[in-house]
Amino acid sequence: MKKPIIILTGPTGVGKTKLSIALAKKINGSIISADSMQVYRYMDIGSAKITKEEMEGVDHYLIDILDPDEEFHVVSFQQKAKEAVDLILSQGKLPIVVGGTGFYIQALLYDIDFSQGNMDKDYRQSLELLVQEKGEGFLHQMLADVDPLSAHEIHEHNVKKVIRALEYFQSTKTPISQHNRTERQKDSPYQFAYFVLTDERETLYQNIDLRVDQMLNAGLLDEVKALQQKGYHRGMVSMQGLGYKELLDFLHGEINYDEAVYRIKRDTRHFAKRQLTWFKRERQVIWVDKQQFSHQDEAILNELLEQLLEKGIGTNVNQ
Repeated sequence: MKKPIIILTGPTGVGKTKLSIALAKKINGSIISADSMQVYRYMDIGSAKITKEEMEGVDHYLIDILDPDEEFHVVSFQQKAKEAVDLILSQGKLPIVVGGTGFYIQALLYDIDFSQGNMDKDYRQSLELLVQEKGEGFLHQMLADVDPLSAHEIHEHNVKKVIRALEYFQSTKTPISQHNRTERQKDSPYQFAYFVLTDERETLYQNIDLRVDQMLNAGLLDEVKALQQKGYHRGMVSMQGLGYKELLDFLHGEINYDEAVYRIKRDTRHFAKRQLTWFKRERQVIWVDKQQFSHQDEAILNELLEQLLEKGIGTNVNQ
């Protein structure tokens, strides 16, 4: 019998966190974060990390487990998430994977094999140095030269994924896009419901701009300064996250504050658009458009519960 698992994803700023808590409380669930930034300690405001109060007693996994100078990539996520799924099921609860990193979700859901792509720390460090010396565009062009499809799908600002794709090619001489295409055809080892929460594009972009303003008002700049004082710098993959790299550029005198804020909002909107493009390619996805439910939280939650009932997910947790 396949293990039950629920995916709740969608673009940044769409409201996944609040809905996930309501769902978890209804179905006796625990949450696994599928976010590439919330794993890091000290990076709370810029990652929109859920607070203890917001958790409302629901157990969360893969949050605040690493320092910003530690390695975290899709293979790390896959391993830790699988362990969390088994632990949650052993407790008689349902695992709910929540976050917007589509590749992480795909890696877990279809148990993608990364064994051929061994990590070479020296090569990774050389790529990280190249980013500092020659910029994101140079590294992205390196990827375009060996794997044009991945270069088309991965934005040059997403340094973490660009590096991962180059690492994979360096160790296997095979484009990671080709590998991923093959792995995507695998049958999932899970009985799953894959929800993608979405909203009208204009509303989503307004929410993103508002959230960036709220982060700045909450002290994002001070958070970035504190990270700098701890010794964390632009060469680290974690510090390439949205909001962090732009404010680091400001602190280094490369751009003014208004330009930094403009770039955070612009690049976050672009990121949300790429997320939606990714989810549209995925199989067996259940789209939940907030407009269709007049943005009523209870109606959206009831839709999720009805879909789970139809799929029979939750009935075999304790078996």
